[in-house]
Amino acid sequence: MEKTDNRFEQIVSLAKRRGFIYPSSEIYGGLSGFWDFGPLGVELKNNLKSEWWGSTVWEKENVVGLDSSIIYNPKVWEVSGHTKHFADPLVECKNCHQRFKADQLTVNPPKARLAKGGSKQQTACPNCGKTEFTEPKMFNLMFKTHVGPVEDEASAAYLRPETAQGIFINFENILKTSRLKLPFGIAQIGKAFRNEITTGNFIFRSREFEQAELEWFCKPKEAEKWFKYWQKERLGWYLRLGMKRKNLRWREHEDRERAHYAVTAFDIEYNFPFGWGEIEGIANRSDYDLKAHKLKYRDEEMGKEVVPYVIEPSMGIERPAFAFLLDAYFEETVRGEKRVVLKLHPKLAPIKVAVLPLVRTDKSLVKIAKEIFEDLKGRFNAAYDEVGSIGRRYRRGDEAGTPFAVTVDAQTTKDKTVTVRERDSMKQKRVAIEELPNYLTGKLL
Repeated sequence: MEKTDNRFEQIVSLAKRRGFIYPSSEIYGGLSGFWDFGPLGVELKNNLKSEWWGSTVWEKENVVGLDSSIIYNPKVWEVSGHTKHFADPLVECKNCHQRFKADQLTVNPPKARLAKGGSKQQTACPNCGKTEFTEPKMFNLMFKTHVGPVEDEASAAYLRPETAQGIFINFENILKTSRLKLPFGIAQIGKAFRNEITTGNFIFRSREFEQAELEWFCKPKEAEKWFKYWQKERLGWYLRLGMKRKNLRWREHEDRERAHYAVTAFDIEYNFPFGWGEIEGIANRSDYDLKAHKLKYRDEEMGKEVVPYVIEPSMGIERPAFAFLLDAYFEETVRGEKRVVLKLHPKLAPIKVAVLPLVRTDKSLVKIAKEIFEDLKGRFNAAYDEVGSIGRRYRRGDEAGTPFAVTVDAQTTKDKTVTVRERDSMKQKRVAIEELPNYLTGKLL
């Protein structure tokens, strides 16, 4: 079974059709860079967040969580350097007046035309193909807003472009209430906003997204050791959830692209249909942030105050969600019909099990099926489906990534067993109704 070549279009179509992802404000023409996650999409995102939180916070003895506000005192961004440095170079095409991020422009795309009499390659406008642009100007990516009834500079504030600063400004509060000792971590999942110059590639580059970030505080001499530790941990997370190793790689940031606070930075990249793209970053932020905010840690063993270094694994939820959907998408022909299946890891699957009466007109089968559904839905996310042929219902579940389907048939009324069908292999097994919860739990957890 081979993955198809046009997965991008297939996933975008499936995401809309099955309720994973919708364009935001679609009934009014949408809004570039904003997306809404439907019934299946929100479950996928919640599962990703749960798996990240479980592996990063619950499974570690020395990591605690935080949920900070989205808007901070503007001084936070001045001190952190974001007001000055959190910017991208913007250029404008002199012909069509479209604006672009300078380093995202390509050389001679299909629409491009060389200057008259010229043969030298030139950067061309993706919109009109012309090659004349304004000089690059730095454009700050933070969304500006105002707090209170008066819109003036005194009330100006920003929507946070990252969740990390919320952790740093609560550093002392958390130390006082948690009694953490180096090395330790503070984790947060929450919304972030970036006024991207250009968006695109579906949800890959959005203006509103959710971040999952860990700030790992350690002794400066141990920073390299912990950087390698978290590199191994984070790559392993994707692999444990079923992502294929061949579709992942590490890429070190070049000096020109590294954030102003980072001394070392690597990206985990996924091989998207449009090329390799970042799904997670890991940075050594050194002691930049704590020094900027004039924060220190009292090391009782050393008997003095120190400024820890910070290792930061940071991912947006949307990009890995996109990558997992692409990685799981398969098509095959079964008995002359196309079968689309999302082979999502059971822990990520939006719906864990579908309960299906074989014949919807048989009241006895429907009654048993609904009783099973009522029992299972209290244990994990389950669905009940009685519309259409059993084959069509199986296909609907496969396309939504549902790992198991439980079918109630005539034999059920005789021996109180049901058929459990596995999504990937399509193999079926008879399981006693009373054993069903334990059987499924063992498969799903």
